[in-house]
Formats: sequence, C-alpha cells, structure tokens
Amino acid sequence: MLFFKKTTLIVAALSFACIGNAAQANTDFPQKTVTLYSAFSVGSGPDVVLRILSQELGKIWGQPVIVENRPGGGGFIALEAVSKRPADGYSLLQLDSEHVSALPHLYKSRNYYPREKFELVASLFYTPFMIAVSDKSPWKNMTDLIDAAKTKPDNVTYGSWFVGSPGHLGGEWIDSLTNTKMLHIPYKEVSQLYTAVANSEVDWAYGTIPSTRPVYDSGKLRYLAIAAPKRHPLFPDVPTVAEAGGPAELDVNSIVSLLAPKGIPEAVRDKIQADVAKVLSNPEVVKRFDSFAFDPLTWPLSELGQRLDQKEETYKGLIQKANISLD
Repeated sequence: MLFFKKTTLIVAALSFACIGNAAQANTDFPQKTVTLYSAFSVGSGPDVVLRILSQELGKIWGQPVIVENRPGGGGFIALEAVSKRPADGYSLLQLDSEHVSALPHLYKSRNYYPREKFELVASLFYTPFMIAVSDKSPWKNMTDLIDAAKTKPDNVTYGSWFVGSPGHLGGEWIDSLTNTKMLHIPYKEVSQLYTAVANSEVDWAYGTIPSTRPVYDSGKLRYLAIAAPKRHPLFPDVPTVAEAGGPAELDVNSIVSLLAPKGIPEAVRDKIQADVAKVLSNPEVVKRFDSFAFDPLTWPLSELGQRLDQKEETYKGLIQKANISLD
C-alpha cells in the first residue's frame, strides 16, 4: 500500500513536470509577428471575422497578428504561398471545407491534397446555407421545387458563385437525393447571383445569410428552407429542408478553419488552438460573429478532421457522379 502511494506520487510529480514543460514550451510562442493568410478577398465575411480574430490574438500574444489575403485560383494561390513558408506557426492559412475537401476531386490532374501538405490547427466557424427564391416564385416549399424539377428535367435552374462551390455541389446533392436533373448556372459575382434570383433570371440558389440578406431585406427574396438539420435562431420561421418537404439528409454548410504547413511543432499547434478557442468563446466576439450569422467553433482537432473527412466523401461522390472537372 505504501509502495502504491509512493508510486502514485512519483507519477503525479512526473506528470506535473511534463505539463509544466509543455506549458513553458507553449509560452515561447509567439516571439514575433504572426501572419494569417486567407484564401478569401478583402471585405468578405471570412476576411472580416479573421481580422476580429487577429486583433484578439494580438492582445493575448503581445505580438502583431496581421492578415494577408491571397484570393483566387480556386484557393491554389493561397495554398501555394503558405506551403512554402516555414512550419513554425508564424504562417497560418484560413480555408473553408471546400478548399480542403472538394478541391482534390475538382482538379484531379493536379493530384493536390491540402491535408497532405497542411495540418489542421483550429476550427473557426460554421455557416449554413439557405435556399432562396424570388418573392415572385410560385414555390412555397421544397416539395414545390422538387415537383417542378421532376416535371421538367433540365428546365429548373439554380445559380452559384462558381463551378464546384457549395452552391453548385448542394444542387447536385438535391438531384442525387431526389432523382431529378436541374440546370446549374455559374455567376462571376455573388451580388449578380442574388439579383438574378430576385429578377427570376434563375429559379433558385443557395446562399449564406450575410450574402443573401441585403436582397432578402429588400423583400425581393424568400427563403424556402435552411439546408440544415435545425432552424436558425435569426430566422426561426424558416423551416428545415425536411420540414419543407425535401430530403432530410441534405445538410449544406461550410466549415472554416486554420491550417499550418506540415510539421508545425505540436506544442505550438496546441497553443494556437487553445488561444483561438479562448477568443471564440468570448461573448463579445460571439456577438460580432453573430452579425454575419457565423457560428464560432471550438471543436477538438479530431472532430474537425472527422467532419472534413465526411465532407470529402460526400463531395467526391457528387463530383464523380456529375462528372465535374476544373482541370
């Protein structure tokens, strides 16, 4: 019994020492400016909330945290820029789940798998997608939309902001789940897309709440449903797809996270993740994210990885079935 107690004390002391050493290692970072690269353009929702994060991390770390935007090229411009940076935690990259999970299957000839070159560092936020139609549309629910698509194959149109976007793949997902065939129309600008929906130039489109909100508030757009398993607190009267007569499996969303070049020290990665989670748990930060209808995420990296794996399986199947290629 005495031996057990002594052994327990020794193990506890060693564990405390290891924790102390890890904590000491964590406090060594950062010692200089940290750059958060983004695959999104200046002024976009993801860019704005990344700047909120950078300001708060700067306060915690006592070092400048700056944002550098590298949009375009389907995400490859940002990916290539950051992949050449040292794996020391001072260069981090903001990507969405489509960059991580759909890109390898949209550009097959490039054989580029982001998670072979980058490590997940922290989850940032989640955004669901609404299904929007013109206020003049005769459709009142998802049953109406699906019935129209079944009655006139290739006549029902939906728009998105580019080929391979969540708005495009989400449309392919409805086709796959309901055995319909709708016609996808890509637009160059998000603002053009929702104006086109409002003017009935295209029948419907997916959209995040912040991207559709200006046209929605003007009274020219209606939401048939939210493509999620539960209603959104900002729009409690908008039903889920299942409640509106659509397939319950449909869950169209985007997960945004921070990644680092492969090889980042574990202690540095863990400190970044912990401090990002601390910022995203701050009620004032949550309130600012709410203005974009972005839900802050503080998932452990294991859960983030699992969610991205699930998305990749879904996207891979949809891309192969629809024979979509951006090569």
